[in-house]
Amino acid sequence: MSSRLPGLYTLTVAERRQRVAEAAGIDLGELAALDGGLSEDDAAGMIENVLGRYALPFAVATNFTVDGADALVPMVVEEPSVVAAASNAARMVRAAGGFTARVSPPVVTGQIQLTHVDDVDGAAAALTEAAPTLLARARELSPRLCARGGGPRAVRARVLARPPGPDGGVVVVHLDVDCRDAMGANLVNTLCERLAEPVAHAAAPAGAPRPRVGLRILSNLSDQRTVRVTCVAADDALADARCPGPEVRAAIAAASRFAELDPYRAATHNKGVMNGVDAVLVATGQDWRAVEAGAHAFAARTGAYRPLAVWREVPGGLAGELELPLAVGTVGGALHVHRGARLALRLAGAGDAPRLAALAAAAGLACNLAALRALATDGIQRGHMALHARAVARAAGAPADLVDEVAEAMAAAGEIRIEAARVILRELSAKDLP
Repeated sequence: MSSRLPGLYTLTVAERRQRVAEAAGIDLGELAALDGGLSEDDAAGMIENVLGRYALPFAVATNFTVDGADALVPMVVEEPSVVAAASNAARMVRAAGGFTARVSPPVVTGQIQLTHVDDVDGAAAALTEAAPTLLARARELSPRLCARGGGPRAVRARVLARPPGPDGGVVVVHLDVDCRDAMGANLVNTLCERLAEPVAHAAAPAGAPRPRVGLRILSNLSDQRTVRVTCVAADDALADARCPGPEVRAAIAAASRFAELDPYRAATHNKGVMNGVDAVLVATGQDWRAVEAGAHAFAARTGAYRPLAVWREVPGGLAGELELPLAVGTVGGALHVHRGARLALRLAGAGDAPRLAALAAAAGLACNLAALRALATDGIQRGHMALHARAVARAAGAPADLVDEVAEAMAAAGEIRIEAARVILRELSAKDLP
């Protein structure tokens, strides 16, 4: 499959479907799953108080090569320019080999909190001694996962607080679990709940009072389940008509350093990364809120909030690197009932969790590159507002055959507002009168 589909944006939706189906090697009829992808009965079975279904645009980003293989990257997002930005940046790095991903084993951490521990050091030592027994018990509780090559990997104790205090001494036990192709939340939560009593018993050395069991739940800071994506963009790919490549390269590297120095800038820098990551996660039925929480906690792991992606000048171009926790699944969750999410995985060729994580991270790095390049050249609003103008034209009532003309007129005038669109529509209507 080739992800190079030049001119895809110029086609009608029906023509795009035909071309994407051919590129992905799937039957055109399967794309009907994108017409909602979820029945009302299925929706009512997923969450409470359902009144209907809420639609967002489903698109594919093109030009992506990840680990030597092309991919159409599914994205669900409401913000104009995200898909175009990802596709454009993917084209920039394609000539240099595309994106390279390193995905760690899919280990997720569960936490079992113990409170009112009189001797926290003694409890931590006792838990360390009992770790092999507790680990064996956890594996007995997850035989099918272990049979697939996953399962519990480690039990570790940490002292969080010493008495006195409102909770007395606090010790937390981490249970590390290889979740294979599942995101792992339900699995890890179940293990934590079932292992809590044996943990509390093991934490009380002979004669010591038994601690209380507190929370038993996974952590969304899955810092053992990370993805690192790298790429290179050559100067000639970075250049535009008004700004030569070396200047763009230097400006992007300077913008990266700005984010490394200032948390206010880093937050916006990372939002650009998550534009791409979240859009892929929503399209494929993932818990994007969990990934967001983990990503921002990871960005602050040194005690200061820092950028997830960094860019450095190299001879003749620019090198980028993104690292973040990314717990995703290609089995379970919403995938059981959401046909659109399952189709998104097929379009992407994401047959397992590592491949999906690599594609999501590559989309994040691509969106970050596109945003920094726009900031370094024309400013972020030029391209963004040009696309936003089309949405404004539609909101003003422009028929399909006039949307582009109205949008271009607004952009040229620098007036992208519904009132301005209506004035342009009246002027166009007046020209058509005899």
